[in-house]
Amino acid sequence: MTDETPAPRNIPALLSALHTENRSCTVLVSGTPGGAIHVRDGLVVGMETPGAPGVEVLLLKSRRVTEEDWAAVRAAGADPARLARELVAQGLLGAAELEIIGQAALFDAAFALALTSPDGWEVTAARPLLETGTAVQPARLVTENTRRVHLLANERGATARFARDRLAPAPAARDPRQTARLSPRHRTVLTAADGRRTPRDIAFTLGRGLFAVMLDLRDLLAQGLLQPPSAAAARPSTALRTPPHPSTTPSQPSATPLPRRKR
Repeated sequence: MTDETPAPRNIPALLSALHTENRSCTVLVSGTPGGAIHVRDGLVVGMETPGAPGVEVLLLKSRRVTEEDWAAVRAAGADPARLARELVAQGLLGAAELEIIGQAALFDAAFALALTSPDGWEVTAARPLLETGTAVQPARLVTENTRRVHLLANERGATARFARDRLAPAPAARDPRQTARLSPRHRTVLTAADGRRTPRDIAFTLGRGLFAVMLDLRDLLAQGLLQPPSAAAARPSTALRTPPHPSTTPSQPSATPLPRRKR
């Protein structure tokens, strides 16, 4: 971007500008939850945020890849790009499967970041990440985030509040006749919703996407099986606030970085 170009007013505008310029970089987003957005040739290829499970959590918690296999793959080298190649080379995942999981994690991270306004951001040189083969235009992320918000509450503020709720089992959840009709997926989410965990905590606990968990929680609320906990019973969120294995090492700043925004 030239000096005459106005600074982007928000993250979607920033990503749109990066797409127009065909840039390769990493956007470090500050705030809660904050995170990193990886851009290659103008396309978003990955996001990392403590607000939603990443590829590693999805693979390990779902037991798609065992802890032992993951440790063996990591022992082959610390480079995140090589990690992805090793997963496929060792037959632990197919390339198409890895791309699907990576895209799911990307959309989920974008959703988590979109629920709150960032404190600021900084554009740096491209940093390494576990490259899954996914690459998405910024406009598609905006469209998908809008769709997800409308599915949950029809407004971002209400969805953001829902994402912070610590839902507790309602009295009906103790009635076997009420829970017998639940799918195994809903039953697992109901068990995890103990009044202390936020939807984010449940997503990390189960190794599922934040948005998918919130949809299931909404269903359980509608069936009267969950209820908001009392203020006295609410406890702090218990899940990790940082990714399990930080995979990036700071690179030197880009020679022509976009303006840094802080508030």
